[in-house]
Amino acid sequence: MARVTGIGGIFFHARDPVALRAWYQRHLGIDVQAWGGAAFSWADAAGQPTAGTTVWSIGAADNGLFAPSTAPFMINYRVADLAALMQTLRDEGCEVLEMTDDPTLGRFGWVMDPEGNKVELWQPPPGQ
Repeated sequence: MARVTGIGGIFFHARDPVALRAWYQRHLGIDVQAWGGAAFSWADAAGQPTAGTTVWSIGAADNGLFAPSTAPFMINYRVADLAALMQTLRDEGCEVLEMTDDPTLGRFGWVMDPEGNKVELWQPPPGQ
């Protein structure tokens, strides 16, 4: 079974998310959108667009989205079969948190790594 197939997103907290987003936009040229992040479209080795994006987002440090982790970041990994991977992780003794479905965004699940970082697993909706 394939486990992780790519990175779906990188999320991190900031004490002042508005100022930090502006810094990344000004100094690194990241096209930060009103929702607080950017979506990087994928391309193949020849530079041709392919299906998929990687999300980059900065949120407020007190938003609670990474709980129970206290880390200031969370990485979203793209997976092919979320239910099977979550069961495998349970069978391997990992701390599996939960799973949820979003009809437009896909299926999400979470697991804690050995250092207490919350890891997000994402199965995109069909066709993405």
